[in-house]
Amino acid sequence: MPSYSGVVGMPQNTLTRLDRYISDNIKLLRRSQIKKRGLAAMVNNKKVKLSYLIKTGDTIELTWQDIPEMNLSGENIPLDIVFENDKVIVINKQQGLIVHPGAGSHSGTLVHALLWYAQQKNKTFYVGESPISVDDLSNSNVFNNRPFIVHRLDKDTSGILIAAWDNATLSFLADQFKERKVRKTYTAIVQGVPKENEGIIQHNIVRNPKYRKQFTVSNDTNAGKRAQTQYRVVRNYGSYSLLLLRPKTGRTHQIRVHLQHLGTPILGDSIYGKPDKHFKNATLMLHAKSLSITLSGATKRTRFNSPLPNRFKDILGVLC
Repeated sequence: MPSYSGVVGMPQNTLTRLDRYISDNIKLLRRSQIKKRGLAAMVNNKKVKLSYLIKTGDTIELTWQDIPEMNLSGENIPLDIVFENDKVIVINKQQGLIVHPGAGSHSGTLVHALLWYAQQKNKTFYVGESPISVDDLSNSNVFNNRPFIVHRLDKDTSGILIAAWDNATLSFLADQFKERKVRKTYTAIVQGVPKENEGIIQHNIVRNPKYRKQFTVSNDTNAGKRAQTQYRVVRNYGSYSLLLLRPKTGRTHQIRVHLQHLGTPILGDSIYGKPDKHFKNATLMLHAKSLSITLSGATKRTRFNSPLPNRFKDILGVLC
């Protein structure tokens, strides 16, 4: 079982939550991983909760569960490559492709596809200055079974996704997402028409207490995670609308939850939507249209674009 012990080093008279200190100061685990990994903590030899307020000079002792090692192997899954250099690869992800392995998805993911592609190209992945072969990477848990992955899209969301070929680039790009320096644009076909042609949806997102795998909005600013989505109506089609969306934050299912709250759920959304009598076989009509991000060595952002997929064109053809 992994462990850590150390003395808290912060500016004098500063108090901060233990979980924030772990993720933000010593960068031991991401906050999303702290609970998942069953982290237990002691401060000054006393067992404490993760919300405990620590101060300079406190002695902390931490233990957590290790990541079960997962042997990854490359799989020949076709990739629609938009751009590639020696640092990154930009993919137009197809609908239905899971981004990384997890519970119930031990194969057939984008990670498996990238491993295959890297093997064919004889690529080497770098951790700091240390090279790791693709074969060694396949049998390593150093990346939490998510080599290359900078950010993610839901399984049924298609569109632009960027991945990294080395750990330094991965961190460089991931920091831009964390610091909200990335510009993401999505398009969606929704059921209904928003009351306003454009606006910003600002509601915190929390887990749905009735259905733990779902999320919902909360008007309590102290609950859940802050979430903000900007939207604009591109065109109305009677009881349907085509929207352009720019999420300012990156919460799980954020766009889907916010549009449900707006009263215009995404067409084909089996979790947050409702059955549609005209398009009974519609799949999730949400597409990551563009991504603007600064690449390693660049001084300004590069924009990558993805055209509307055929499932959008088919439905818009009927609506027009």
